[in-house]
Amino acid sequence: MPATKTFEYEIVDVRGKLTKGKIDASNEATAAQLLRQQGMTPLSMSESGGTLLKTELSIPGFGGRTTLKDLAVFSRQFATMASSGISLLRSLAILEDQTTKASLKKSINEVRTDIEGGSSLSSSLAKHDKTFPLLMVAMIRAGETGGFLDSALEQIAANFEKDAALRGKIKSALTYPVIVLAFSGLMIAGVLMFIVPIFEGMFSQLGGNLPLPTQILVTASHTLAWSGPLFVAIAVAGTLAFRRELRRKPALRLAFDRLKLRLPVFGKLFTKIAISRFSRNLGTLFGVGVPMMHALDVVGGTTGNAVISEAMKDLRASVRDGQPMSAPLTNHAVFPPMVTQMIQVGEESGQISQMLNKIADFYDREVESAADSLTASIEPIMVLVMGVLVGSMVVCLYLPMFTIYQQIQGA
Repeated sequence: MPATKTFEYEIVDVRGKLTKGKIDASNEATAAQLLRQQGMTPLSMSESGGTLLKTELSIPGFGGRTTLKDLAVFSRQFATMASSGISLLRSLAILEDQTTKASLKKSINEVRTDIEGGSSLSSSLAKHDKTFPLLMVAMIRAGETGGFLDSALEQIAANFEKDAALRGKIKSALTYPVIVLAFSGLMIAGVLMFIVPIFEGMFSQLGGNLPLPTQILVTASHTLAWSGPLFVAIAVAGTLAFRRELRRKPALRLAFDRLKLRLPVFGKLFTKIAISRFSRNLGTLFGVGVPMMHALDVVGGTTGNAVISEAMKDLRASVRDGQPMSAPLTNHAVFPPMVTQMIQVGEESGQISQMLNKIADFYDREVESAADSLTASIEPIMVLVMGVLVGSMVVCLYLPMFTIYQQIQGA
């Protein structure tokens, strides 16, 4: 007989009121089923006592941005309430009440106010493009028009969950090199602050001129108090300025994204990520009935890569002229032959949405494999980099020893 566990839940009762409580069941599915049998609509469920491990660190002033995870939870809960027959305004009021993200709460409140004034859900969401992506707005508009809003919200949630998982894999792959680089920077700063002055004092007592590498190291030690913060400030300001220019100048963004796709180690990974997002987003839009031309417009801005966006311009022009979607893709090297062939098969069989989702699933697995390989290949490279840094500093510190030894022998 399975062990009974206690689950904490949030539900909407038969009167449309948000309620929290606890229930005993063997698993989450059973607990949710028991609540539904009582006429309740479960919104969230977690094992009692296990929330401590899931608590995220929150720093005042940070973390206010709405993430894909937030949107996935919002869409999933919205879909649950829509399918349960709860009114749109009541659903939004419940979602506003339970969300903890200030930016999302504010946007939901303004959307609810617009709807009360007679606006549609999709047009109200479109006014908050920094919170609700264009992809989400397009799918909700299709769901409103076709009368399947709950289904559209479910697909939005699934899409965001997969995209968030994809980003999580990339972040995991890049965590190790970032930590190593940060540790290397701290180690170099520590050597310059505490070790180099000791050697400098010893060298000054022995007399003589320091070799150029050692002199550079000593000068860096003397200027670290102001040059270190200046270097960090210049790096941060330069990064922010470059990102601003990327947003302002499409030609620069296109050149930069092309360079990203050609990088020796990371290029293939970036390409697979872009194709996965393109396929997933386009397949999802087609799946909910968004017209092809509008879907191509939306997808161009959701892949995060200007090379794909540029390809979408050619694709729209070709489709407008009556050509199949797969034909112009062969002119863009970013799309491998397998992708264009699968899309062609999908067009011929009338299952383009399903085929695009299969392509996305394939490239999701490819990204996961590439991320694992990247982590494995970066580890020895980072160890080598740290070894070169430490070895170079040791050589610089001991070079004067050899000079002094030669002077003693010459005397």
